[in-house]
Amino acid sequence: MAARSFETLSKRYSSHKPPKGMPGGPGMGGPRGGGPGRRGPGGPGGKPKNTKTTIVRLLGYLKAFRFRIGIAFFFMVVRAISQIAGAYTLRPIINDYIAVGKMEGFVYALAVLAGIYIVGVVSTYVQNRIMISVSQGTIETIRNDLFQKVQKLPVRFYDTENTGEIMSRFTNDVDNIGMMLDSAVMSLVFGIINLVGTFAMMLYTNVWLSLITAAFLPIFIRGGALIGKRSRKYHSQQQAALGALNGYIEETVSGQKVVKVFCHEKDCEEEFSMLNDDLRGKQFFAQFFGGIMGPVMGNTSQVCYSLTAGIGGILCALGRFDIGGLTIFVNYSRQFSHPINEISMQISTFFSALAGAERVFQIMDREPEAEDKEDAVSPGKIHGDVVLEHVTFGYNPDKTVLKDISLYAHPGQKIAFVGSTGAGKTTITNLLNRFYDIDSGTITIDGVNIKDYSRSTLRKNIAMVLQDTHLFTGTVMENIRYGRLDATDEEVIAAAKTASAHSFIMRLSDGYQTVLTGDGANLSQGQRQLLNIARAALSKAPILVLDEATSSVDTRTERHIEHGMDRLMEDRTTFVIAHRLSTVRNANAIMVLENGEIIERGDHDELLALGGRYYELCTGQKELD
Repeated sequence: MAARSFETLSKRYSSHKPPKGMPGGPGMGGPRGGGPGRRGPGGPGGKPKNTKTTIVRLLGYLKAFRFRIGIAFFFMVVRAISQIAGAYTLRPIINDYIAVGKMEGFVYALAVLAGIYIVGVVSTYVQNRIMISVSQGTIETIRNDLFQKVQKLPVRFYDTENTGEIMSRFTNDVDNIGMMLDSAVMSLVFGIINLVGTFAMMLYTNVWLSLITAAFLPIFIRGGALIGKRSRKYHSQQQAALGALNGYIEETVSGQKVVKVFCHEKDCEEEFSMLNDDLRGKQFFAQFFGGIMGPVMGNTSQVCYSLTAGIGGILCALGRFDIGGLTIFVNYSRQFSHPINEISMQISTFFSALAGAERVFQIMDREPEAEDKEDAVSPGKIHGDVVLEHVTFGYNPDKTVLKDISLYAHPGQKIAFVGSTGAGKTTITNLLNRFYDIDSGTITIDGVNIKDYSRSTLRKNIAMVLQDTHLFTGTVMENIRYGRLDATDEEVIAAAKTASAHSFIMRLSDGYQTVLTGDGANLSQGQRQLLNIARAALSKAPILVLDEATSSVDTRTERHIEHGMDRLMEDRTTFVIAHRLSTVRNANAIMVLENGEIIERGDHDELLALGGRYYELCTGQKELD
């Protein structure tokens, strides 16, 4: 397989928007077969779409720290005053002491000067300490809000967004916001205060020399605006390219076994090289335009400084100006350009943070799952009487996945779904949990429409064992207890025995206290699945969904699990999705799906006698594809 083109990679890993259409692949099922696609159209981001709105939202996070910001602002003003006053104190020292050779009172004047600068140093220290606490508190709040938001987003979001891209918002983008709040914001404000104060003192010292400095202001402003515009553009593109690279790395590393099995290492290297080279190019221009600001402004200020010093020297020679005044004025002239340089140097950080903030807010602005009804039902106990009536659903408005599905399941019954990949089996179970809402028809549990239940109540009463297992970092005991956090150790062990997991757990180095990492990488696929089954057994949910739950275990282990499952399914409503027809023989009813429709229904014997699709599957005349 040849490496994909850069255009394909950038679209797939850089998009911030969900696909307009969710491609179904070779069928119409859920996330495995024909559900939402991984990525949609899009490309690297350009400049922030609404810089003003982004800044206003960031300021909203600073409201909680306004008292501390006020104190920091006070010390910043003190710092600016001490810097300006310290520079002006040189004038009487030079004129009254150095120029005339007078030593009486000279030490006292130096002590005053030192005191002014000490006040400035202390003010700088206090201001920085306060702003660091403000910035860290702010990004903590932003991360909390972002994490809370992703917990509220629907499953559709995770079906359409790349995991690495989401992680990039939590790390790179939020860190850039923190860097801006640490230094850039206060540098900008301090620079403006210092600029105004310095120019006021320059006017007070000598109006004519001040006009020379004022003449350079349009050059400073125009040059800064031109470079800043380019810098903003490339910093935004840099953040998008960085997110794309992170997404590719996450996906490739997590799928490294598949990469090696299919000898795709060389293609991965080529694809990574393309994304990495794209990031390098965007970072080059972002850093170039961010870094060139300082030197351009610095050289321009040197020209201004030279002109001021030369003309000031002529005025002194003509007796129109004093030496002390010239000394502090050229000092002010250099000091006048310093805040401009400082502001320009922070521009790259500022724009990078704005680009990152906009990407963070894009996630925060995504539509969450619909709120529960105000009168949502939260019964103490659900029995598990499930009825689907004329259910129609499609992931996209223009493509129907399920067509007029009707069925019922009573407590203690086992309902099995068989059919080709993409026929819609997993989609039915997704609808039961309200991961997606149906387009038409009704689904009721105990006679109540599932839309009238609160989502938490609904999902607490439905236990799922999926084909794709997931274990968290922690002990075996903690992973099983994830099914019901208030369960005792004895209940956890009982659930493991029900799932036939107890024996292999006891053979682990620390038994139930064995720490699992990397999604249980030190366990076999079958062992991981047994822990997931134990987790479902522990939940005591009245409705059980088994989506290819035994597909990852061997035949002998499967028989053990089936005995445990029989105990687990007692008095529970169970839905089983299976490709192995041996696992559905004892089902109360088997639904044969094809193209989103139930084409046959009945128990094993009835369907064999019918001689249709199920008969062909059992006798090997047809195979599940």
